[in-house]
Amino acid sequence: MTIVHKARNIHKNADGLSRCELAITPDNPDYVPLEAEPQIPIEGINIIDIGTEFIEEVREAYKQDKNWHILTSLLDKDCKDTSLVNALEEVWRNSYSEGRYYLFDGIICHRTKHSCIMTLCIRFLINTILHEYHDSIYSEHLSDNLTLEKVKNCAWWPSWRKETVEYCHTCDI
Repeated sequence: MTIVHKARNIHKNADGLSRCELAITPDNPDYVPLEAEPQIPIEGINIIDIGTEFIEEVREAYKQDKNWHILTSLLDKDCKDTSLVNALEEVWRNSYSEGRYYLFDGIICHRTKHSCIMTLCIRFLINTILHEYHDSIYSEHLSDNLTLEKVKNCAWWPSWRKETVEYCHTCDI
């Protein structure tokens, strides 16, 4: 079976939805200029239900690590001290210069395209998050991809993807 086009009369009474649209330019009579939208630095902050004790531990951990302590100082006062910025290790310095860090209620948040999530800096806190999102009763030992999705919406630390996958692969269940 072959389909063959047969030219016929053009449809003369087309409705408004099937007509050719007009260009949205200033010379169009229906043109309405769009107002510039205000710049919003963060499109979303992920709020999760974590106990205040854990949040306090995160704040205290920032004081123990050199890079996180410097970042807290830089972000808290919104200072542009180049000597402090240069004291950061390269990974943190690059992320700071790209504007990836934001201080929210004493917690350093890491910005991605559309969200801003809590950063962790010591192994105990990282293991707590990994345990909650993979090993706990409510997590059901999810696959590494599903665990990555859960961790991605909660916490960030350098090499979080690699460590989360390794944690899931070392699981006995």
